[in-house]
Amino acid sequence: MSNRPIVILTALDLEYQAIQAKLVDLELHRHQHGTRFEVGRLDGGRCRVALAHVGTGNQSAAVLAERAIAEFAPAALLFVGVAGALHSHIALGDVVVATRIYAYHGGTSEDEGLKSRPRSWETSHAADQIARHIGRTNAWTLRLPVRSATPQVHFGPIAAGEVVLNSKVSGHARWIQQNYNDASAIEMEGAGVAQAGHLNGALHVVVIRGISDRADGTKEITDRARWQQRAVANAAAFAAALAEEIAAEDKDGGWLPATRTARGATMEGHEVTYNIARDNARVGVQAGIVHGGIRVSFDLDQPTDLADALAGFRAQLQRARSDGRLDDDTYAAAEAELTIADEALQAKTPESKSKLTLALKKVRGLVGDVADLAADLANIITLAQALS
Repeated sequence: MSNRPIVILTALDLEYQAIQAKLVDLELHRHQHGTRFEVGRLDGGRCRVALAHVGTGNQSAAVLAERAIAEFAPAALLFVGVAGALHSHIALGDVVVATRIYAYHGGTSEDEGLKSRPRSWETSHAADQIARHIGRTNAWTLRLPVRSATPQVHFGPIAAGEVVLNSKVSGHARWIQQNYNDASAIEMEGAGVAQAGHLNGALHVVVIRGISDRADGTKEITDRARWQQRAVANAAAFAAALAEEIAAEDKDGGWLPATRTARGATMEGHEVTYNIARDNARVGVQAGIVHGGIRVSFDLDQPTDLADALAGFRAQLQRARSDGRLDDDTYAAAEAELTIADEALQAKTPESKSKLTLALKKVRGLVGDVADLAADLANIITLAQALS
């Protein structure tokens, strides 16, 4: 997994608790100005997470998102919580992943009325692609509470303002329908965290919302029916899967810009620049001055046929399950990703290599705590990346 944590922010206590329940080895981290983070790792995985409660509203979300980014230099920032649905095809309990965040309150008041001055932030292409991959595979649903109905995952714009919308006919509702009618959901913090990400070198920010009401006057009824708790449990399950995948991508190097320099990393007092290899290229070590011996080696005894390697790994996976080193849920999730990998290997289309590699990286995130499986899978991923 990546050395950089994933920051997850929430606005409500029940949202915080839904994420906190998925973390282990928690330690308190106090910011110098009083903000408290809990830092741990996802249960069953190795992804490090820094969790904080920011309260409601875009302003407080922006301030504390900026504080979290400066404190942890994360690989990504996720905002997880509940929202109201703006379209009838989105059901209670479904998950909406933002493709764009609208700050919808901007406008100018003129004699003929209020005119919208839209401001929006797009979710990064890399984050959007990983989120869609997770949504397609459905492996993330293994993280849902037992006997929970399987929600749908929707991708679309989210509107973020400063008021709770609970009407279909109010002036506020008509304003959104007229100017932001492609928005899938409405909430109160997304614009703040999106702006903080934008101001920090286009940091990957993903807003994930569970639908707890329909923004139509029935919020009190849905809240009494505990839809907030159910919706945020679904959003938290998706966020956990996304965090693991991003951490795996970041460790592999595919998540970083090719020219990114890691400030503060040193070798005998000299700054180190990380170089990212693409396609079939390999970089062993590149450094200006190195003190001490260097040894670089490649294991040539591993299988070189990818299909045979995948078949052998499947057998290892079954043995790990049989001897108790791998639980049933993890085994099922890994098998689902290996099926995707097999299909991609057979397809031999321009997109199949990327699909194959993403599936294998997902398996790596699932089995990372089993040393021999993780080591063999690293060699298989190398074979996959070497495909022409």
